[in-house]
Amino acid sequence: MLKMIAGKALYGVVCLLAAVLLVVAGYAHKVVGLTTELGKGISITNSPTVGAMNILVMGLESRTNFEGQTLPNSLLTAMHAGNAAAVSEGEVGAQDTDTLILIHIFAGGKKAVGFSIPRDDLVTYPHATYLGITQGKIDQAYDFAYNESLGQTYGSQDSSNERYLLANEAGQAFEIATVEAVTGVHIDHFVEANLAGFYYLAAAFGGIEVCVQPWTSGDDANLTDQNSGWNAIADGYNVKKGGDQYLHLAADQALAYVRDRDSLPEIDLDRTHRQQAVLDYVVWKLKHDGTLSDLGALNTLLGTASQYLITDSTFNLLDFAVDMRALSGSNMTFITLPITTETSVELNGSSQDVNTINVPYIQQYVQDTFYPPAAGTKSATSTPTAAPSTITVDVYNGSDTQGLAADVSQDLTALGYKAGTVANSTEQSQTVETDTQVFYGSGASANAASIASKFGITAQSLTSLPADRIEVLLGSSATAVPAGLSSSGTQSTQSTGARVIGAQSSASSAATDSPSAASSPAVTPGANDGQSGGAVTVTPDAPYGIPCVY
Repeated sequence: MLKMIAGKALYGVVCLLAAVLLVVAGYAHKVVGLTTELGKGISITNSPTVGAMNILVMGLESRTNFEGQTLPNSLLTAMHAGNAAAVSEGEVGAQDTDTLILIHIFAGGKKAVGFSIPRDDLVTYPHATYLGITQGKIDQAYDFAYNESLGQTYGSQDSSNERYLLANEAGQAFEIATVEAVTGVHIDHFVEANLAGFYYLAAAFGGIEVCVQPWTSGDDANLTDQNSGWNAIADGYNVKKGGDQYLHLAADQALAYVRDRDSLPEIDLDRTHRQQAVLDYVVWKLKHDGTLSDLGALNTLLGTASQYLITDSTFNLLDFAVDMRALSGSNMTFITLPITTETSVELNGSSQDVNTINVPYIQQYVQDTFYPPAAGTKSATSTPTAAPSTITVDVYNGSDTQGLAADVSQDLTALGYKAGTVANSTEQSQTVETDTQVFYGSGASANAASIASKFGITAQSLTSLPADRIEVLLGSSATAVPAGLSSSGTQSTQSTGARVIGAQSSASSAATDSPSAASSPAVTPGANDGQSGGAVTVTPDAPYGIPCVY
């Protein structure tokens, strides 16, 4: 089966941005007619139309339109997305939300932060759904509710259009409820795009500019991918020249670029960086290349949006656009929510690769990021971070991976910490849990929280530990040094990623736009390495306003 698309949700984000920028450019009369057709989704109560709000962007892997009709063969072929016969037989395509981005708009519309949610996160659904299923991947919630609705309306007097509209509404409601349960925040509005949306967006823009960073440790493996059709070499990448290279991608290759995941070091997590980089370019393009002054281009961009884009019926895009006129790429931040481990489990009748997650930790992370304490007040978790050179860290290995404690200790020393005891936990009569644990003595809470964040966990106080000392007990499930901690680029079993747009320096941006180290996963400043553990920054003078990523 072909791998599914991640990038079509960009279409939804960009149509929102286009509406904002159209109003800024004085084309409000154009927006009214082009956006009123989009609100075909469910209504969401107690949701503002201006001011601070949370918006969920959903990108479906669907090979059909919102009326259940299969996309034309010519389009499916161009998108490397199978063929109509395979879609009809159910061999490719579904209604999974392969892309989920939860965006918080701060009051005044001058700042936004978004969390990319990995599609393979294993979750417990708010209630049993399709065939009594209670647990699955977060991206499957929409599909389960969608098919349950179609089954309930089979043989009814409703027209085909009405049945599929109801099915989409069921999917929207259940996916929103699932994301709310995981993140702990209320979703005010949503934007939903299907597979064809990104292709048409890229075509309307005359192609997309990207900067490709080769994965040298993988023999440039990320330059081609058979499943998505991605081929950087055919698009002009010069292997002999090597290094970061800028490429102009036509619509089909732009889509392949954001679909590809199999060739990337961190698979889906790295794919979110590509997705974010393309969004950077679209923001730059809309503001710097005359698109807004070309009514023909605007008609192409927004005129067919209703075929591939749905918002909730309570989302007034015109009011939103007026309130958001100050938003630009320079004050947007995107972060990938952390996972704890990657594993294979028996799930709903088949073996599936999933990400396990720490839900309480994620909820605290999202809460602290979306609703930081007011100026002049202190967060309950905010404490000064001591200089690493004053902190000693002991590392005990409770896993079967030989030498892992020494590797972790070495990387912590590289970060400035003093090396303490390094041993197997059994030798020290330590009780080994499945998950890694981090403990701290007095004076080391903030440092311990920063270290724990690399593992996707929360540090715990231990009164028996001396002051300024931290203890890392590697759990039995640990297999590698986390990417955010590792200096060698080893793929991690726990990952979190962020990128800050338009940052003057990655260090200052991380301090301003990311949650505090004491309460949330830390961002490694200045690490434009495409790994999920580092911040992917965009410098003010970057060509096309884009970062170079895998």
